[in-house]
Amino acid sequence: MSETPAIRHIVFDIGKVLIHYDPNIPFRRLIPDEAERAEFFETVCTHDWNLEQDRGRDWAEAEALLIDRFPDKADLIRAFRTHWPEMVSHSYDDSVDIMLDLIQQGRDVTMLTNFAADTFKQAREMYPFLKVPRGVTVSGEIRLIKPDREIYEVHAKSFDLEPAACLFIDDSQANVDGAIAAGWQSVLFTGADKLRADLTRLMAF
Repeated sequence: MSETPAIRHIVFDIGKVLIHYDPNIPFRRLIPDEAERAEFFETVCTHDWNLEQDRGRDWAEAEALLIDRFPDKADLIRAFRTHWPEMVSHSYDDSVDIMLDLIQQGRDVTMLTNFAADTFKQAREMYPFLKVPRGVTVSGEIRLIKPDREIYEVHAKSFDLEPAACLFIDDSQANVDGAIAAGWQSVLFTGADKLRADLTRLMAF
């Protein structure tokens, strides 16, 4: 049985690993009733609808599709993009510190994220630490999303990474499984303490 290759590349997800994301933050103000707000996210601005912006669909098209179906919700549909910066309300400083510590040690750190192209540009201005790693693959820029195998392959090729020597950190089990299927090593992010323990176990961090 062959040994697991030593980790030489660390790849971070961003949302819910380095920065918080919660669309409820502005919508608690816009739709104060909890049940009504939940229904809005389940039937109008759904997770699957938003994921298509991560896949590269532009916001004007996305909004038009929903407004055609829900004309009475037009203002709320447009509010999703308008108030997006409120949804990424803060960074996870303990996780950011771990990432910056790895870079300071001379480790090779990149990022791989499901993110709309334009909102990622905003996020990098809001959170300058997103500019520190060697590079990033943004799903909305290449029109591929996790956990599709191809996005991991594109990232590895773009940054000259050996897949078996990559450690991917993501808060989604599906994305972790996608990385493993692509030949990477991967851990599920549930908090900074577990991440630090995983890094210590896997690479003497």
